[in-house]
Amino acid sequence: MTSAPPASQLHWEFEGQPQSCLWRSENGSPAPKKVVLADDRMSADTAYRLACEGTALLWQGDYHQARQMLQALGRRMERKAVRKNTKTAATTTTTDITLSFHQHRQAQAQRARILGMVLVPVTAELSVPLRRAPDVRLALEQAGATAGTAFALSLRELLGIIGAFEWRRNGVDIPALGGKIHPYYGVFSPIRGEYVDLVAKARLPVMDLAFDIGVGSGVLSAVLAKRGVKKIIATDQDPRALACAAENLHNLGLAAQVELLQTDLFPPGKAGLIVCNPPWLPAKPSSAIEFAVYDPDSRMLRGFLAGVAAHLTAQGEAWLIMSDLAEHLGLRKPDELWSWIEAAGLKVAGKMDIKPRHGKSVDVSDPLHAARAKEVTSLWRLTLQ
Repeated sequence: MTSAPPASQLHWEFEGQPQSCLWRSENGSPAPKKVVLADDRMSADTAYRLACEGTALLWQGDYHQARQMLQALGRRMERKAVRKNTKTAATTTTTDITLSFHQHRQAQAQRARILGMVLVPVTAELSVPLRRAPDVRLALEQAGATAGTAFALSLRELLGIIGAFEWRRNGVDIPALGGKIHPYYGVFSPIRGEYVDLVAKARLPVMDLAFDIGVGSGVLSAVLAKRGVKKIIATDQDPRALACAAENLHNLGLAAQVELLQTDLFPPGKAGLIVCNPPWLPAKPSSAIEFAVYDPDSRMLRGFLAGVAAHLTAQGEAWLIMSDLAEHLGLRKPDELWSWIEAAGLKVAGKMDIKPRHGKSVDVSDPLHAARAKEVTSLWRLTLQ
């Protein structure tokens, strides 16, 4: 009996001879166990059948044809989803929003799995050896790839890397800063500006020292520094986030006011202001970027609340920036956050609310629209009891 190949290797045959290369996956997906070569001659129906069966298609033809194949697979999945939703609607008279959320997540995972079966090769020089392929070297390098060894990855992930490269190059306008934040690949982009506006408008309790827990792109540290806070100690576990924050703060001329520290949650000592914008939904992330959205068992939220009392000065404030979407989705009980605040020895000194401005809040076709339409983002001003 032969052992299974390691998950970091991709295996296929060409003209009867075994072939292999390294496998790259940002979300940690194992290499597909079965791989066939595919090109422009393969029909979308055949490709869809193979992808649904778990067979990956290592593309050998034209790059733009590969993109069209990906779109064709997506359309087939959408038609299947419409038929399923129509059948469900005909037999269901009530809607359980929590069930809808979990079904939506399952559908997203299924879609990602099937669309992730279209693969593209990358040479040791970080180029895609397909006709009409774009120059992706800089995009791959900024996503953490290094030259020297050929590998393969899903076309869907490559398109995400290219899109993130464009976001990083162009930046995201932040009116509160009068400048831009340039997010790295894998670091949450501050495209939802309402939470930034809350931090920009709330009354500052102190001006000498603040902690920013989970710095991400550095946007909230930058806002605090722009408002005149003399020193901010910003923490994160992800080296990529710390590098992203460092570059953004440097570009904005605010690096001298912010000390970056790689640690879980709090730095040593106490501050008169502690700011945290944890992931808003207590669910399991399926990729690295989703850790900015999903917080399994509310680990970061509860850890933050539990640690505030030991790191907040007597007259200081902890600002917790949270959406109540989890409550509207039935993922968190309405009074659960309040109970965690009280159990942590904290009290609510004030609360600022703002309605979301993103497109999904008004998209009636979104399966979670009923919850999103009620969503409110809040800045909770917490003090010691």
